[in-house]
Amino acid sequence: MIRFHLIAAAALVAAGPVFAADAPSCQTIRMSDPSWTDITATNAIAATILSALGYEPEVKTLSVPIGYEAMKNKDIDVFLGNWMPAQQAFIDDLEAAKAVEVLGTNLTGAKFTLAVPSYVAEAGVKDFKDLAANAGKFENKIYGIEPGAPANANIQKMIQAGDFGLSGWSVVESGEQAMLAQVRRAESDEGWIVFLAWAPHPMNETFDITYLSGGDAYFGPNFGGAEVRTLARTGWSAECPNAATFFKQLKFELSMENAMMGKILDDGDEPGAAAESWLKDNPDVLGPWLEGVTTFDGEPGLPAVKSALGL
Repeated sequence: MIRFHLIAAAALVAAGPVFAADAPSCQTIRMSDPSWTDITATNAIAATILSALGYEPEVKTLSVPIGYEAMKNKDIDVFLGNWMPAQQAFIDDLEAAKAVEVLGTNLTGAKFTLAVPSYVAEAGVKDFKDLAANAGKFENKIYGIEPGAPANANIQKMIQAGDFGLSGWSVVESGEQAMLAQVRRAESDEGWIVFLAWAPHPMNETFDITYLSGGDAYFGPNFGGAEVRTLARTGWSAECPNAATFFKQLKFELSMENAMMGKILDDGDEPGAAAESWLKDNPDVLGPWLEGVTTFDGEPGLPAVKSALGL
């Protein structure tokens, strides 16, 4: 009889309610997007999976400086776009304020520096030091991204220092899409333009471009060779260990981001639709990303995500 009651009790425990791995306050996860297509893509991937796990992701469009201030103020939980070393000054400030923690590196092999169309490189502009001699052809302009971006500030610092003979040049601040539209216009009649370029990005396939050497002091070696890190506001990973485990394991590849960004930029897909489509085509990524991760309600995470995706 005792044995029967023990078995019955065990069965009740097994069939009983499960408990969330994270506190109720963790169900909403606030992420920042500086309107860069690579981060829009990775945010969409993360948000699609988090939604399937029962979380409520909120992606807020904020410039890099404002996004980091929001992390300081605990208004943003996670940021997937900490490009290093380009954002070192921001990180120094955040670490001094003990405002962020690094959850891991989500992308390696990235690069970020100035580039020109390859026909401009073939005409002799292959290095930063080649720009000044062709100032007139470039109209003394370097095309950057959105106002407030660290990369724009980096270029402005270079100009103010007079390095590479660029005194008197200006940075045209607009945004990723406006900058690329200018590149497209220049290429249509082989006009000269120098602009910020990076990988991953479909621009590397859409345009025939050449990255400029010589900018190591401002962008780092290997054409601004970079890694992209995942940040969380200080204390978030301790409060929300299950969600934090997912973000720590969320790793991307250049080819994956190029494909995702192509769906958004070239095919016109909404980010969420692009993410769902890519995940359905590449389900093998889910296992490593979701190892040991549960739904918000404490159920196994991988089956829940596969079910939500119809896999």
